[in-house]
Amino acid sequence: MGAKRTMTLNLTDAEMATLEELSEKKDLSKTAVLRQALRLYQMVDARIERGDKLFFEDEAKAKAEVMVL
Repeated sequence: MGAKRTMTLNLTDAEMATLEELSEKKDLSKTAVLRQALRLYQMVDARIERGDKLFFEDEAKAKAEVMVL
């Protein structure tokens, strides 16, 4: 991993609550949750740029396409 840099992040109360909930649920620091989110977004963005599509599939195998802006 490269050198670490610090930044200030302004979140709404709802966004902070979501971050705290995920942090507790996953037993990760808020920083670790945000790093995972960035890696996931980067991977999804790269696949969409290649022309791939993103789908969620439920237990009944019903698929729904996810639109990423």
